[in-house]
Order: sequence, then C-alpha cells, then structure tokens
Amino acid sequence: MKFKDIFSISTRALKRNRARTLLTILGVVIGISSVTVIISTGKSLEKFINNQISSFGSNFIQTEVRVPQGSGGATTQVQGVVITTLKEEDRQDFLDLPYIDKAYAAVITQDIISWKGEVNKVLVYGVSSEYIDIDATEIDYGRFFTEEEDKNLSRVIVLGKKVKEDLFGASDPIDQNVKINGQSYKVVGVAKERGTVFFFDMDDLVYIPVKTTQKLLMGINYLSAITSQLSDPSKEEETAEAMREILRENHDIDDPDRDDFEVMGIQETQDVLGTVLGAITILLVVLASISLVVGGVGIMNIMYASVAERTFEIGLRKSVGASNSNVLKQFLTEAILVTFLGGIFGVILGVGTTYLIFIVANYYGMDWPFSLSFIGIVLAIVFSVAVGLIFGIYPAKKAAKLNPIMALRKE
Repeated sequence: MKFKDIFSISTRALKRNRARTLLTILGVVIGISSVTVIISTGKSLEKFINNQISSFGSNFIQTEVRVPQGSGGATTQVQGVVITTLKEEDRQDFLDLPYIDKAYAAVITQDIISWKGEVNKVLVYGVSSEYIDIDATEIDYGRFFTEEEDKNLSRVIVLGKKVKEDLFGASDPIDQNVKINGQSYKVVGVAKERGTVFFFDMDDLVYIPVKTTQKLLMGINYLSAITSQLSDPSKEEETAEAMREILRENHDIDDPDRDDFEVMGIQETQDVLGTVLGAITILLVVLASISLVVGGVGIMNIMYASVAERTFEIGLRKSVGASNSNVLKQFLTEAILVTFLGGIFGVILGVGTTYLIFIVANYYGMDWPFSLSFIGIVLAIVFSVAVGLIFGIYPAKKAAKLNPIMALRKE
C-alpha cells in the first residue's frame, strides 16, 4: 500500500470517532501549548530583564549593603539589623581606581511632598550630582543639582514626570518651592518620562542631593548603594574585586564570608539572572511535559480501544491481502496524526497565549517584549509526533499481529 492510501484510511478512521479524536487531540494541545508558553515567556522574561538592566547603563558596577551571612542572610535589613558601614569615603576610594570614571552615592526614603494644597506620597531618591551623568535619567527642562549644592546641603529638588503633573499640572514648577517633611525645597528641574523599571515607577519619585537627604530628611551618615561607572567594561571583573578589597579594608573585614556589602557588575548580574532563568525554564518545561506523557498514555489507551473495536476490520483487511506492515503503518499513522494535529493547535494556542501576556504586560506599563522561540516551537511539534510514535507503537504492533481468522470470528 502507498502512503497516501494508508493516510486516507487513517483519516477516515479518525473521522468516524470525532469526539474521541478531539478529546485525544485536546490532551496533546494542552501539553504542547504549555511548553510553548513557558519557553517563549522565559525568553521574553530574559529579554525584559536584560533590557531593564541595560536601561541603567551597560558599564557600571553596583555596590549595595547587605547583612553578613552570619547575621541571618544577604539582605539590606534582617529583623531590624541595618548596615551603616557604607560611607562617602568608600565612594571616594572607588574613584581612585584606574577604570572608574565616576560614581554616585544613593539613599532612598519615602515622604510626603506638597505644594499649595496638593499632596502626594513619593519616594525620595537621594543621590550625588554624578547621578545624571551615569544613569539613563534625563532632564526634560530645568537642570539637575550640582556638586556644590550637594556639599552645602542645599534644599533643591528634581521632580519625576508624574510627580510634577500630580502637583503642578500644566503649571511651570521651576523655581517653585515644595514642602517635604515641613521643609521647603526649590524645584530646579523636571526629569523626562522614563516609565517602569523593574516594576518601579521612575516617574513617581523625586531627586534630592544625597547629603541633604541624609542630614535633613533621614538623620543618617551612611549610604544604601554606590554606583560606579567603568571606563573599560572589559575590566569589570578585576575592578569589582579591587572594590571588594577596598571595602574589606575600610570596614575592617578579614573574612569574605562576613562581607557587609555586595558588589555586582552588569555582566555578572546578567549571567546570574540568565542562569537562574534557564534553570527555572527547564524545570517548568519538564513539569509541562508531564502533561504530554499523560496525553501519550491516553493515546495508548484509545489506540487499544480502537484495536479492540476494529478487530473484525483488521481481520478482513488481512484476509484480502493486507500485510502486518500495512496494519502497523495504519495505526501508527493514526497515532502520529492525532499528536501532530495536537502539536500544531498547541503551538497556535501557545503563541496566542504568549501574545496575550505581551498585551496585558504592556497595558500595565511593563516594557514586555514579544518573543518566540522558533527552535522551541519546532521541538514541541517534533516532541508531540514522538509521543504519538512511542505510545502508538505497542497498540499498532498488537493490531498487526492479529490472526485474521480469529479476528473475523470476533464479529
């Protein structure tokens, strides 16, 4: 028999049991669509995170405080423990390193800002004047504060786009005085709209000189983070290690396990996140593949039922000359056809779901990329066909080995 004849017979057999065929295909569709969504969403998430990291720049090293491991973890605060060792002196020492061009210090707090009866709760980002030269934030109009204003504890402020609109609307805020914590701050600039970065609305914050924030708003003399700009990104690893050595010396730390800081370069951060996302994606794909295995068992059961129901048909075909090979190919073709259709519809559903995630994420302000893994799609279809082949082979062999005389007696 030619393949087109086997295909035609298999198609007619599947059409005779439409409900059972559709339910079998549905089981494969669920598994394949899950795999497609997981792989594509994982790829989109990786691009999203890399884009978010790149939005801060591509040549910086981030230094943040953390609680030493012996104190309960590697975080900025654990059960009331606050690290107060990161200081302006550390930033100055970083600037002496050969591949560090600039560095800005940062602290963050939350407070109430008001202007002529308009009140808003905002995040106050205290940074040194170098911030505007390192970060991707740009000034829409006005200016950023100067190093001199930072040193003099000047009460000047730069508004995020959303804060400006909430307080001033269409009015010009430049040279107007807003109040924070009962103190007047002169508006010197408004930042350009930037959107959400790492689920953090960059337009809903205000910038104040770091020393002003420390002394007048928070009453502290330590920092939360230092961001350093590299002149040569290829020197990231050795520069980061040099920074660790500086901090250990400045903080009197002999054991690296007792570090009260974390130094991470952009490339190192991307590598770590890529590894974590890859491991999570593999785990989720394995879990989603279980549904395909379940679908494969369903195919085996249905094929067994089909063989039992069509015993007379098999006997009749073999009695008029059909070979064992013909019968085997027919039942295998049916199994593969079901899983192939399930794979195609599963991929379509998976792509549609991925696009829906893209639409919803962007609707809520996330710069979520729409990304498809074509290799993943091809592998999903191949895997679905393989499931049909693996789980269909045994029932097909059973059908092929039926004795035609015994099969005809079943009627």
